Amino acid sequence: MAPAASTEPIIGVGLRVSKRLLWIGDAYYPLRNLARVYTLTIRPRRKEAVLRFVKRLLIIGAVTTVLALLAAMIDSSSRGGLDSGDSGGSGGLFVLVVIAAVAALIYSLVEMLSVLGAPAHFVLAIETSGPSTAVVSGRQPDQLRQLAHQIADAIENPEAEFTVQVDTITISPQHYYFGDNVNMYGGSGNVGMAS
Repeated sequence: MAPAASTEPIIGVGLRVSKRLLWIGDAYYPLRNLARVYTLTIRPRRKEAVLRFVKRLLIIGAVTTVLALLAAMIDSSSRGGLDSGDSGGSGGLFVLVVIAAVAALIYSLVEMLSVLGAPAHFVLAIETSGPSTAVVSGRQPDQLRQLAHQIADAIENPEAEFTVQVDTITISPQHYYFGDNVNMYGGSGNVGMAS
């Protein structure tokens, strides 16, 4: 069975180690600043996407109902002193509310479907001692595992140099699980890792 086509762009770049620097395309990382190099499978946050859609659906429904009732009240009060033949602006506000609700619903649905249809990616992650992380992908998982070992060897061996062709992917971190999640007592906003 063939893997599902990725909606994220996959771009081929060169990854090379030379002169104590790790180059990924045009970005470089000093080898001494690498904190961790590892392979993992990043999976889309499908459950969160569905829950976010349901939450938005409820909010859109509630706001639309309130605004539609408010539009109906404004419409009925504006018609109170006028003759019954004037209906020029009677449904204009209501139509605007419905159009805005439908647009918000379509946006939320498209966002949810893009996460539900996104494939899992096996990647090599390179974390630095600072906030930056590089993610590269490859056609074969064994190639990425071997590459992780080569980078670890280059950290220990200052003379190591090599060049390989890898793929980079552009993903939204809010749509994928990335790295480890740890449940911390006493912290706020922390989540546990589901296996």
